Amino acid sequence: MSDNQASLTAGGKTIDMPVNSGTIGPDVIDIRKLYAQTGMFTYDPGFTSTASCDSAITYIDGDEGVLLHRGYPIGQLAEHSSFMEVSYLLLNGELPSSGELAEFSRTITRHTMLHEQLATFYRGFRRDAHPMAIMCGVVGALSAFYHDSTDIADPTHRKISSHRLIAKMPTIAAMAYKYSVGQPFVYPDNKLSYTGNFLKMTFGVPAEEYEVVPAVEKAMDRIFTLHADHEQNASTSTVRLAGSSGANPFACIAAGIACLWGPAHGGANEAALNMLKEIGTPDKIQHYIDRAKDKNDPFRLMGFGHRVYKNYDPRATVMQTTVREVFAALNVQDPLFETALRLEEIALSDPYFAEKKLFPNVDFYSGIILSAIGFPTTMFTVLFALARTVGWVAQWNEMISDPGQKIGRPRQLYTGPTQRDYIPLSER
Repeated sequence: MSDNQASLTAGGKTIDMPVNSGTIGPDVIDIRKLYAQTGMFTYDPGFTSTASCDSAITYIDGDEGVLLHRGYPIGQLAEHSSFMEVSYLLLNGELPSSGELAEFSRTITRHTMLHEQLATFYRGFRRDAHPMAIMCGVVGALSAFYHDSTDIADPTHRKISSHRLIAKMPTIAAMAYKYSVGQPFVYPDNKLSYTGNFLKMTFGVPAEEYEVVPAVEKAMDRIFTLHADHEQNASTSTVRLAGSSGANPFACIAAGIACLWGPAHGGANEAALNMLKEIGTPDKIQHYIDRAKDKNDPFRLMGFGHRVYKNYDPRATVMQTTVREVFAALNVQDPLFETALRLEEIALSDPYFAEKKLFPNVDFYSGIILSAIGFPTTMFTVLFALARTVGWVAQWNEMISDPGQKIGRPRQLYTGPTQRDYIPLSER
C-alpha cells in the first residue's frame, strides 16, 4: 500500500481517498467510503475500471502481452511445466518440490471417480443435450453427493472440495461426451496422467485397449495450462460473487461454468473455428477481411483481439507451435490450418488491424487443435471449463480466506419512474 492520496470534488465538497499500490500494475483509488462521504456512487458498466478484490494469483498486462501466474510467465509454464504443477502453483503460491508434486498428483488421482449414482443422473438428460448443460447440472449436483466437504469455514473441507473438483472435472467432461455419442462410460485409470486419463475416458472404449499419443497428451496438457486462470474475468468474477454469499464450492463452480458458456467468453474458440470453416480456402481471405473492415457488415474476425490484451496474446504463440506438433503426430493435413496461418499473416500486415490492436488470441488456434484431436465443437467450452476449474478454485479459496471479504453487492444508476401511487384496476 502507498501513502498517496487522490482528491475528488463533488457537490462543492472535496474529499481525499487513499491510493493503493500492488506489487506490479496500476495503482487503485480506494473508493469504499465515497458514498458515505458524498452520497454518490461510481458508474462503471462491466466493472472495467473497478478492482473488486486484491489477489496474488494472476497478473495480466494487456498492453505488453504479459500473463503471469504467481509471478511466472505463462510461456515458461506452458513450455517447461505441466498442468498438475501449475495447479499446485495456483493453489499454494509456489512451485512444488518433486515430492510435493508427486503427493499432489497422487491425491488428485485418488479423487477422479464419481459417485456411481451420478451415472443415473446423466441418463436423465436428453441424448442431444449440450455437454455444457450437462456439466452445469452435474457439477451443481456434486454438493448432494459430497456434502462432507461443504463447510467453507473449515480449511480441511475447503482443501478436500478443491481437490475433488479438480480431480472429478475430467471424469464429468468425458462422461458428458460419452453420453452425447451413446457410448458407455469409461472409468478412470490411475496408471495414467491427469491428461492421459482424460483422453482415455473420452476416446477409449471397453472393447479394446486405448493408447495415449504422447504428442496429443502433451498438447492437451498445454491447452489446460494455458486456460488454467486468467485473473478477474467474467466467470471468475461470477465464482467469487457466488462464493461471497457463503454458497458451497460446487455451487460456485457451477455458476462459473454457466457464465463461461456464453459465446463472448468460453465459446470464442468454437466461433473462431466456425469462422475459418466459413472462409474455407486462403484465396477467399481478402474478401472476408474487407467484410470485417466494413462497419455496415455484421461479419467479424473471430479469434482476433481481446478484452484485456492490446498486444499479441502470449498464449497464442504457444498454441501456434502446438498445432504443428499435433498435426505432425497425427499426420493431419487440415486446410483450415493453412487458412489460419495465411489469415494471421494478412491481418497482421494490414494497418487497419494493427491500429485497432486486433492480434490473434488463444482461441484462434485452440479450436483447430481440438478439432484435429477429435473433439466436436460442442466440447470446446467444456474443455475450457475443465482447465479453468483450478483457477476458479484458487480464486474461491483466496476469497474465502480473506478476512476483509464481503458479500458482493454492486450498485446501480436507477432510471425508472419515481414514486407514484397505485391505481385500482377499475380505474385503469
